[in-house]
Amino acid sequence: MNRELISVIEQIGREKGIDKEILFEAVESALQSACRKSHATIDNIRIEIDRKTGEFCAYLRKRVVDEVTDPETEISLAEAKKLNAEAELDVELEIKQERPPQDLGRIAAQTAKQVILQKVRDAEREGIYSEFAGKEGQILRGIVHRIEKRNVILEIGKAEAILPEREQIPGERYNPSDRIRAFVLEVRRTAKGPQISLSRTHPGYLARLFQTEIPEIQEGIVLVKATAREAGERAKVAVASTKRDVDPIGACVGLRGTRIQVISRELRGEKIDIIEWSHDPATFVARALSPAKVSSVVINQIAEGEGQPSAVVIVPDNQLSLAIGKKGQNARLAAKLTGMRIDIKSESEVETERSPAEAPPAEDRAALAALPGVGPELVDALVAAGLGSPAAIVKAGHEKLSRVPEIGDRTDTIYSHAEKYVQHVSGGAKVVDDLGQPAAPEETSAPA
Repeated sequence: MNRELISVIEQIGREKGIDKEILFEAVESALQSACRKSHATIDNIRIEIDRKTGEFCAYLRKRVVDEVTDPETEISLAEAKKLNAEAELDVELEIKQERPPQDLGRIAAQTAKQVILQKVRDAEREGIYSEFAGKEGQILRGIVHRIEKRNVILEIGKAEAILPEREQIPGERYNPSDRIRAFVLEVRRTAKGPQISLSRTHPGYLARLFQTEIPEIQEGIVLVKATAREAGERAKVAVASTKRDVDPIGACVGLRGTRIQVISRELRGEKIDIIEWSHDPATFVARALSPAKVSSVVINQIAEGEGQPSAVVIVPDNQLSLAIGKKGQNARLAAKLTGMRIDIKSESEVETERSPAEAPPAEDRAALAALPGVGPELVDALVAAGLGSPAAIVKAGHEKLSRVPEIGDRTDTIYSHAEKYVQHVSGGAKVVDDLGQPAAPEETSAPA
């Protein structure tokens, strides 16, 4: 009987993929529970099974006392000294029983059976969890087992995994026995066993497909730096090469687009833009907005931890709709890919915003043109330098005026006349006469 027990435990261990030691512990725990169920007075018993012979041994825990009042739970110090010379008062000893309990009864046997089954189920669940816990972020293949409320249940080996509706590519339809690939989002322990959550819309799924289908990425020659997706419609992938002589975009596209077509078909025809990653944020933003052409990019850096950095992108008028994309899709994907908030403006829009703010009033331009040494030909150069009036020249100072290359050696003359103009205005004099020339201040006499 004992050898049959060992044989059964070994067979169950092979079939279920459970360590034999776990099964031995399950049987020991079951017999222990059965003894307690059958013999209400025995609560301090421990059952041990010899791993080689299958023989049962029972041990009772007893406390060492001076005077024994309950022989089932207590032992005298003298008796304890015979078993263990180092025994002391108030210490618990385990005493081996000559014959373990035999008459367990039907209820106790049923209890033992339930304990063993529960232990085996727990061991199976733990084995499945251990198998899949390290596979988060990987791609698994599974067979569609059933569909519950639009959630797809897949069989993956001995485990079941769930592909929720929100993680399915829009428009996809699944039928029982279909074989599909999916990205492992999460593996969690639950009361009903390990729960494996899958996704086909996660950006990590796209990155893993690139790694699977493109040898250069597997070898580490090409790196996937960032991905952004709107599942089933469009995606952007930023790649970089670790070797100068390898074109990362060409490696991902493949000969006549064969490699990228395989990935696109797996994602139900999703359009994939591949761009080259750059260390320079402005260059990366410009590339992320492809296929649109970008005129300039201004990055607004912020302190770390204070929020999302932003970029202002200026594009030609005929590229504005292409940069934004259908329903803003191109701009959204570029923002996800770069991790920045992107504001896109056309060149004409920027010019319209800039003109009212930068153009000085007509009277300031007239006063500027009337200054000796300036003339109409220098007005535009001064305005462009931010010196759109005599007052602006005086405020900016002699040094800034000297930096305007068109002035040449007339800096001193223009600056001195600008000072006189400002003094005349502050004194209430008429500055420009009817001919548009600066006029001398009118003399005023003090009241008698």
